[in-house]
Amino acid sequence: MSYLSDLDLHRLPRHVAIVMDGNGRWATQRGLPRTEGHAAGEEALFDTVEGALDIGLEWLTVFAFSTENWRRPPSEVRYLMGFNRGLLRRRRDDLHRRGARIRFAGRVDWRVPRSVLREMEISREMTKSNTKMTLTIAFNYGGRTEIVDAVKRVLEDHDRRRLKGERMTPESISSRLYHPDMPDPDLLIRTGGEMRISNFLLWQAAYAELWFTPVYWPDFNRENLYEAIRDYQKRDRRFGRVEDQ
Repeated sequence: MSYLSDLDLHRLPRHVAIVMDGNGRWATQRGLPRTEGHAAGEEALFDTVEGALDIGLEWLTVFAFSTENWRRPPSEVRYLMGFNRGLLRRRRDDLHRRGARIRFAGRVDWRVPRSVLREMEISREMTKSNTKMTLTIAFNYGGRTEIVDAVKRVLEDHDRRRLKGERMTPESISSRLYHPDMPDPDLLIRTGGEMRISNFLLWQAAYAELWFTPVYWPDFNRENLYEAIRDYQKRDRRFGRVEDQ
C-alpha cells in the first residue's frame, strides 16, 4: 500500500462526508444514458467505503438522493429508487462482514417506495451492532429540511412541556437532528468539479474543511479519498481561535 506511505493514520478526520456528483456527466461524455453513470458510481462508492474501512475511518456519510432530486425526470427517479433498493441487497452482507453499521438520514415520507424503506430497515437492523465504521446514507435528504424538522421537534417538546425551561440554543437544535450522536464532519468532499455543498449537512458542516475535485464520481476511488485526507492533514483548523504570537 505505497499510496498510504505518507498518510498519518493517527491524525485521520473522524468523520468524512461526500457529495457524490458527476454520474450523469460521466455517462453523457461516453454517449451513455445517465442511468449508466449511476450504475458505474456503485463501484466507486464501495471502493471508497472499503478504503475507508482499511484505514480505520470511524464515520463516513454519503449523499445518495436529495430532496431536490425528485425534480429529475420521472424515469430517472424510478431508476434511482430501484437502483438504491438493489444496491442495499447486493452490498449489505459484505458491509456487515466488514463491521460497518449502515444508517440513513432523511425524511421517511410517502414519496419513498415501501420496497425501498423495507430494504433500508433490513440493512439497518442487520448492522446496528457493528462498531468498526458508521456508514450513513443520506437519502431523501436536505440540510434545510433537517433543520426545519429539528426546530419542529423543539416546538413540539415545548408544547408538551418537555423542555423544562430549556432556552433555544444551538444545542437545542443539534440534539434534535436526525442523528444527534453523529459527530460533525471534519472533511467534506465534493466530486464532479462543482464548488458548493448543495444543501448537504448544512448545520453539521459549519466548520468542515472543504475539498473539491474535478473527478466525476464514477472515476473516484480510495486513492482519491486518501488524497483528500492528505490535504486535510496539512491544514490548520483553528475554529475561530487566534494562535499565540
